[in-house]
Amino acid sequence: MFARLPGWVRQHLAALRILLVFTVVVGVAYPLAILAVAQLPGLNDRADGSFVTGADGRRVGSSLIGQSFTDDAGRPIARYFQSRPSAAGDGYDPTSTSASNLGPEDVVDAFDDPATQGTDESRQSLLTQVCARSQAVGTLDGVDGRRPYCTSSGVGAVLAVHHAGPGYDGRVTRVVSVNELCPARPFLATYAGVPVSCRSLTDDIAAGQRVLIRGDAPAHPAVPADAVTASASGLDPQISTAYADLQVNRVARARGLSADRVAALVRDHTTGRSLGILGEPVVNVLGLNRALDALTPARR
Repeated sequence: MFARLPGWVRQHLAALRILLVFTVVVGVAYPLAILAVAQLPGLNDRADGSFVTGADGRRVGSSLIGQSFTDDAGRPIARYFQSRPSAAGDGYDPTSTSASNLGPEDVVDAFDDPATQGTDESRQSLLTQVCARSQAVGTLDGVDGRRPYCTSSGVGAVLAVHHAGPGYDGRVTRVVSVNELCPARPFLATYAGVPVSCRSLTDDIAAGQRVLIRGDAPAHPAVPADAVTASASGLDPQISTAYADLQVNRVARARGLSADRVAALVRDHTTGRSLGILGEPVVNVLGLNRALDALTPARR
């Protein structure tokens, strides 16, 4: 019967049959097969999200996705170990998993112009984010939060240096602290003999030479890198052992436990390198905080 049909009709019917076959195989059979495999013992928990439940049976999180341990105002709760920062949505949002996509050249903050109605143009540079986080962690955990190229106020220590000659030649005529909006007092009084001024919204900082000031911060900051930078996914549930160790004394004081007892719990929730050689040891924050609550339940 099909032999009597025009050639172009037979070609379309063949294409339709192929479409139907692949729809059944790839669109129905394959997903069902993957679903069946995912429900095998040992795999079903990971496939379903690796949820963690509390004593009352309610879900309190996932062992594979980070979460914040802050109060309603966003302040860190001293009783809990803090997670790595997140750039996924409003934080640890699995539907918006992403990094900030900011690199080491991102050192200049943007400020909102009140004259522009309806839009907020302010944005912290990566450098200022790192500086502010390091300062906050240092204050919370009682350590030196200073970092190179950061001001004491927690912003990037960056200058726009203007010269008399073309380009960056000639004597210095004006210096602006680009991340300190007026009327802030600049972190540096003078540069190359010229007074440093705070930044106004009308300053053309792009016309100046960008100069970063290292300051007197230690070469090896007390606050580790994962405490001040988000991961590529923004969902990491673990922190480095260095960041966990930094928080031990603060959590121990807040819970009335000995530092040795809290440090032992950190070790219990530390996962070593994959295959013994890949990556670094990490600590699962949710698991550690739940173990702490089992010892000293959270106050209602």
